[in-house]
Order: sequence, then structure tokens, then C-alpha cells
Amino acid sequence: MKIHIRNGHVVDPANRIDARQDLFIAAGRIVAVGQAPEGFTANRTVDAAGLIVAPGLVDLSARLREPGFEYKATLESELGAAVAGGVTSLACPPDTDPPLDEPGLVEMLKHRARNLNLAHVYPHGALTVKLKGQTLTEMGELAEAGCVAFSQANTVVQDTQVLMRALQYAATFGYSVWLQPQDSYLAKEGVAHDGEVASRLGLAGIPVLAETVAIATVVQLVRATGVHVHFARISSAAGLRMIEEARAEGLKVTCDVSINHLHLCDVDIGYFNAHCRMEPPLRAQSDREALRRGLAEGRIDAVCSDHTPVDDDAKQLPFAEAETGATGLELLLPLTLKWAQEMKLPLSTALARITSDAARILGIPAGTLSPGANADICIFDPRADSRISRESLRSQGKNTPFLGLELAGLTRYTLAAGHVVFER
Repeated sequence: MKIHIRNGHVVDPANRIDARQDLFIAAGRIVAVGQAPEGFTANRTVDAAGLIVAPGLVDLSARLREPGFEYKATLESELGAAVAGGVTSLACPPDTDPPLDEPGLVEMLKHRARNLNLAHVYPHGALTVKLKGQTLTEMGELAEAGCVAFSQANTVVQDTQVLMRALQYAATFGYSVWLQPQDSYLAKEGVAHDGEVASRLGLAGIPVLAETVAIATVVQLVRATGVHVHFARISSAAGLRMIEEARAEGLKVTCDVSINHLHLCDVDIGYFNAHCRMEPPLRAQSDREALRRGLAEGRIDAVCSDHTPVDDDAKQLPFAEAETGATGLELLLPLTLKWAQEMKLPLSTALARITSDAARILGIPAGTLSPGANADICIFDPRADSRISRESLRSQGKNTPFLGLELAGLTRYTLAAGHVVFER
């Protein structure tokens, strides 16, 4: 299939391209930018006049709920939501049922995803068996099966010796370990940020200290092992400062932030809005502003959707009992554009955080429009507004605090491996 994308404004942060150019695709790859290769005859022409042509988005955290939680979402529904939002590559945490702690489970997931022929799925393998934090998994076998990194998802390895051995194992073979920094004892029974809002609402709090203590421990272990650790979904200004200090020391640490924590803070809980029950919790306004600046200045490496679809019943419970998480695959692009506009950043900077920067952290060949690269492309209208509603969301999960909000940045076409997998 040969495709000619014409009249579009190409924004490719990886190659510092920000200009009106044509794009030429053949055999699933980009063959030229600007001028057509000799003898090129397109089977299909896409007119991208007035639209932005960007690399397909890379999401660092998206739960697809298979296997085990199909009543919340399915691979088909969530990968459909991904391409509807311009996401062509995504990493999925290992907290499925059963967890991704055996090669067969990983191979099955990748096989199912390939057969759907939508977005590319990059699983994280479980760091410990059943995510219980006791016995290490066979990371080598999981890597051969297709795992690009190793994680505990939202669970914590309480035994520091086990965590040390896991990091040593990963360092020996050059694997990355992704950890969500939260001390389980300091966060015990907490459901919201430990501050004025939680006190007023009578909710058990999770202090910032839960994050910083966890980061301090992991940084010491990184110093001892030399492993690359990615701190997933940091939530506080204090946590960011500690990661910056570790990085300045030369330690191999990176971090990301969820799109929810860029726009929301604990005040948005309002009168017990369960859609704002997140993990980590929405922090104070000062933390949110620090995260927004940190991402703008490149001190936070990337932003992710932290896509977590849940069934309606799980969000209709009282706040403290409601399931954590929000759907976000379709909102990653418009919410990132909203953040960039509010921070007065160029479009290329915004796109970098969800394309090339994210791909670099994940260690995958994506997030670029270089000739020879996979033809994973997102074509969107930066001026088209759409109202977020239950009906407009293609994800099976309708749980988002952004319902009713009008956002600019509507995906018109998504190409994965040179095929048009979504068009509006």
C-alpha cells in the first residue's frame, strides 16, 4: 500500500521539522518527506490541508484490561480508543489477572493485539511473581517473549532486599525497571492527598512523604546497582526535586507524569467526585504547578494517559471505596495541547513529550517521521473542538473527570504500520 499525505503541516520533534510538507509511505514505512521518490505512484492520497501531520503518539501507561478484566474493557475496545486518539504505540502495565509474570501470557497478549491490527502493544513484565513482591520472575524469558521493561504497576515491593535483587538482575541484563514511588505503610488506607481538602471531607490522607521516602530508597538502590529506573507517574514537587538531584549525580533515572496530574489537583474532588480518585492521589495546587513547569522545561521526561478503564459500578461507590483511575487514551492529545497552550509552549514541544521523548524512555523505534521509520502517524485538527461525553468516548471505560469539557485537537486520521486504522 502506497499512501501520499499531501498539504499537511508536518511537525516532527525528533527531526526538528515544523513545516508544510508532503509525506510518502510504502510497504508500511515512510519512504520520503517533502519530495516524492522516483517512480512513486500512490494507491491512496490523504488531503491533510489545515491539519497537523505528526508521529503516532506513544503512551507510557495504558491498561487494556486483558486478560482477566474483560468486564471493564477489552483489547478491541481499548485499542480502538487508542487509534481514535492518535495513539499508535502503548505500554501496558502487568497488573492483569493473572499478572504478566509468565512468557505464555505475554505472547498471548501480543498475539491478540497483532491480530487486531490497530496500535502496537508493548507489555511490561511483572517484576515479581503474582506482583506479590516476594519471588523474582524470570525476566530473561519475559524479555524474549516481548516485554520491554519490568514493573510492579501500582503495587509495592515491601521487602527492600527483594527489590535490591530485582534491580541487580535487571542491571545485569540491561533491563529497565519502572516503579511508581509510594511507601505502602505511609499510604496505608489513604485515599486522597493529605491536606486541607481531605481533612475537610473526612478522607484518609496520603502524604507527599509517601512518595519522597519511596524515591529516596530507590535512588539509593540505583546508586548501588547502576540500573535504569523510571519513576512512573510522579505527583509532587518534592518528588521531582529528588529525581532531579539523582539525575544531576549521573544516576540513570527518568520520570513521567499523568495527564490528570497536569490539569487537576485535590480541590477538584469537590463533593466526593469519584472520577477524581486517582493513584497516586491528586496533590495540592502547588504540586500541580510544579509538575506543569517541570514537564515544560524537560525536567519531567514525558506525559502519559495512565489509562485505567473501570466499570460504572466501581465509580458509583462512595469516594473512599471507589476504584482508582480514569480513562485517558483518547484525551492524551487534546489535554497535552491544552497544557501547552496554557504554558505558552510551541506545538513541537508538546508533541515531543508524547512522541519522541516517550519512545526514547520506552526504548522502542517510534515517535519519528524519519525516512525508513515505521509509518505510524497521527493527523489531527488543532483547532477543531469536541465535547467529552460518554457517547464520544470509544473506550469501554467512561470514567473521566473531564466529562463535559470542550477540548481542541481532534484526530482525523491514524496510520499504523502504513495502514489507515482510523479516520473521522
